[in-house]
Amino acid sequence: MKVLFISNDPTIFDSTSDARVRMRAYAALIGLSAGQAGELHIVSAAGPDAKEEQEGNLFLHPVHAWKIFRVHALTVRAHALIVEQGIDVVSAQDPFEHGLAALRAIVGTSAKLHIQVHTDFLSPWFVRSGNWRAPRVRMPLLNQWRRSIADDVLPKADGIRVVSLRVKTSLIERYHGRIVEPIVIPVAVDPTVPSPVPLPKRSFTFSLIAVGRLEPEKRIEDILAALKLVIRQYLTVGLIIVGDGRERRRLKHMVRELGLTDYVLFLGNRPDARGLMASAQAFIQVSAYEGYGRTLIEAALAKVPIITTDVGIVGEVFKGYEDVLAVPVADPTALSLSIVGLIEDNAVRQELPVHAEAAALAHLASVGNLPSRIVEDLEHVLKK
Repeated sequence: MKVLFISNDPTIFDSTSDARVRMRAYAALIGLSAGQAGELHIVSAAGPDAKEEQEGNLFLHPVHAWKIFRVHALTVRAHALIVEQGIDVVSAQDPFEHGLAALRAIVGTSAKLHIQVHTDFLSPWFVRSGNWRAPRVRMPLLNQWRRSIADDVLPKADGIRVVSLRVKTSLIERYHGRIVEPIVIPVAVDPTVPSPVPLPKRSFTFSLIAVGRLEPEKRIEDILAALKLVIRQYLTVGLIIVGDGRERRRLKHMVRELGLTDYVLFLGNRPDARGLMASAQAFIQVSAYEGYGRTLIEAALAKVPIITTDVGIVGEVFKGYEDVLAVPVADPTALSLSIVGLIEDNAVRQELPVHAEAAALAHLASVGNLPSRIVEDLEHVLKK
């Protein structure tokens, strides 16, 4: 079996990255697929220094193109590889730009189309920027277009992999019998239990910690609005933000406008983020939508109480008010009440992490060998 991934992750060209490690594992299994020699080719947009590489049966093909020409460039390179290498299955990492490139690339060939869905793009919050209860965020204008692309791509796919039951259910409700039944295979999570890492010097003692990319869909603004409500009564509460992204400057401006300078720390990207989680009094995530929610699993393994919006694997892996405190999206008032609840109720702070850890461990034990399941899914598509 020869497989082509159309990827949106340029870190695969870094030989030390986690993504590269995963690709090696997939390639090793594809190499033994059906008892025949196989190959894994990967096409991805990449920086100017990325070059064609080969590691055994793993082949990396960088594409250098401006963003507005990227779909065309990926399509052309992928089509050439399908023809030259005899690719059997083309798997796109999303049903949007990369899915469109994959759909166009297989035209005139016998290659099968496989689509991965890592994002809950059918959530109403995929295209909404806010409501009267919450700050407005700058959601990408392209998201409405991306949803329309998915409407075209997914019904033509020979196989669809999703990362959670929430995403599978939303696809079935929208497309009914017009798509093949999606297969749920979650994302990989390192099961290592982190050692606590001391938090940096700060002026507060009850530390909330948020970990992730500072992008609009993460809605960090809602945490800041909630914190403003909480500190009116609890001056010892503060927020530590681990991660970086396009919204950092705007969030820092909001911190100053709300008078929260002494209550918020921006740490940027940290390799010890999971250890920092373990030292906080609570982990907080307020994403507008999530396909999965890897950091929820990581926080549960760090044994820290979790406050989260009802997204991703909440309801599937974690039950609200049993394992985590779950609140609606874009509701800082509800968020502030959950924060106050953790501050005031020591029993809740002690019990939630125990239940969440047990739920996370049970989930990780049930998912099996993810690389093997992913390759089996591709083999199933090829046999159709």
